[in-house]
Amino acid sequence: MLTISDREFDMLTAFIKENFGINLPDTKKYLVIARLQSVLQEKGMHDFTSFLQYLASDSSGEALQTLVSRLTTNHTYFMREAIHFTYVKTTVLPEIIKNLPDLDLRIWSAGCSSGQEAYTLAMLIADYFGAHKSAWDTRILATDISPRVLEQAKRGIYDLGDLDNIPEAWQRRYFKAVDSERRAVVPQIKNEVIFRYYNLMNQPFPFKKKFHIIFCRNVMIYFDSSTKKKLINAFYDITADGGYFFVGLSEALNRQDIPYRYIRPSVYQKG
Repeated sequence: MLTISDREFDMLTAFIKENFGINLPDTKKYLVIARLQSVLQEKGMHDFTSFLQYLASDSSGEALQTLVSRLTTNHTYFMREAIHFTYVKTTVLPEIIKNLPDLDLRIWSAGCSSGQEAYTLAMLIADYFGAHKSAWDTRILATDISPRVLEQAKRGIYDLGDLDNIPEAWQRRYFKAVDSERRAVVPQIKNEVIFRYYNLMNQPFPFKKKFHIIFCRNVMIYFDSSTKKKLINAFYDITADGGYFFVGLSEALNRQDIPYRYIRPSVYQKG
């Protein structure tokens, strides 16, 4: 097994934090080695100094993509932390749509991973608006820093067992069989989600219009307090007045240190 010196680890983690905001303490040394060892072997590299040189010299973007894909965990599933989707349906949507001057509802799934969160939101919206859905522009922006998981999300094909948490009516309405083991998101829902590569460290955000709902769940667990504070301020600036911001249920934000108004655990509002 390869080893990594303190100097190499410090240089690598500084590079990761600068480019992606991800904070890796010394306790993550073994994880870094385990997840990058095969990359070094494939490249014929015998130490992490060579890998750092590769990162610095590569202009194709392949090195960065490989690095972030290996070091980030993309664990997600349909209806994850379902209490949020219930709250969106029962409280957020009724409140927001009655105050919209047009029929343009803007939602951002930031750190969307392999797409389940964004597709869950699209199904919820389709179900909520029903026959009136065609009158609304409700397409969802879904972004991530891993090209690998974005490709999976764009395909919209999942194992049959992945659908277990989805209501049966939604399974019948919004999925079609690929084979006996896999199901595909139907075009009606697939076309409602726009998947894009985006690094949340690129601030201020370049979007022309503000969002009414932002999901950034279980993403900021990788960031230190200063990076997190800067990111939350950037989200706030791009949130429409009265808009909602969701974080993971296990994430605790300092209410005195953020511009959003606390609504309930993991749910915040602008204004």
